[in-house]
Amino acid sequence: MVRANGAVSLRELARVVQTSEVTVRRDVRALEAEGLLDRRHGGAVLPGGFTRESGFPQKSHLATAEKTAIADLAASFVEEGEAVVVGAGTTTQELARRLARVPGLTVVTNSLLVAQALAHANRVEVVMTGGTLRGSNYALVGSGAEQSLQGLRVSRAFLSGSGLTAERGLSTSNMLSASVDRALVQAAAEVVVLADHTKLGTDTMFQTVPTDVITRLVTDEPPAHDDRAATELQALADQGVHISVAGPGAGSGSSAGTVHGDAVGPARRRDVPPLPGQRRNLPLGQGQSPGPGQGGPPGAQLRSAVSLGEQPSARVADLAPRRR
Repeated sequence: MVRANGAVSLRELARVVQTSEVTVRRDVRALEAEGLLDRRHGGAVLPGGFTRESGFPQKSHLATAEKTAIADLAASFVEEGEAVVVGAGTTTQELARRLARVPGLTVVTNSLLVAQALAHANRVEVVMTGGTLRGSNYALVGSGAEQSLQGLRVSRAFLSGSGLTAERGLSTSNMLSASVDRALVQAAAEVVVLADHTKLGTDTMFQTVPTDVITRLVTDEPPAHDDRAATELQALADQGVHISVAGPGAGSGSSAGTVHGDAVGPARRRDVPPLPGQRRNLPLGQGQSPGPGQGGPPGAQLRSAVSLGEQPSARVADLAPRRR
């Protein structure tokens, strides 16, 4: 009712659901704690733009097909035996379910949902940060989480957020989440942002990853009428961000698409040493990256708590920057 009307009174809610205003008030308080609405005297309204974010229950039902396609494509960039960071979010949770089948993988995360998705993967090691639990997105935040990341070095960080623009980069609506995401970025040689088209051109309160630090964006194909998303994609490409678009057919069970790195030139990467004994990977986009389990030792077995079937198909469109 709040989504449809923008605001609703407690009295009207009580009448519609046929219960007392005391019960309605308690439920509205719980919904506010999840970030789904703001309480006002005698009623509730939609949450305010820059200052509030949707809770996990609402996010988990938004753009589900797009998130699945993005996760399928992002997983193809991860190699056997690699060490990566995976941040909190519904899209990164989908990615984690696919990473469960990559043998020898080490995943560092502050997300309980990511850790849960990998909990029964026999050959994946999960390293969790410390910190204080933030219930709205099941993530560990605060100084404990940030301190546990000091001195860490991994090859890539996979992050999501509330909005992405060429001007400010990735952003989120919560200060504590933004601070931990910045710490995750500092631990990685490359930064891969996972964001569906609904987040393109959206700017929220706290910047997490500036545009010039983002190595690659993995997104879905915007609808034909969505000029804002298409414009934002080109602006990101102009600033040196590699754009990989998961097209129709992802998740159909056929082979994966090819990354055409020569169309976009060398990926941005920072001068951060890899883990001891770990070979440095080529920047994303420099030729095709092996998919999960490819390029490993002969006879390597892929094990997973979840049956994911064959490698999904994904059309990858690499947008060439007009300038460097």
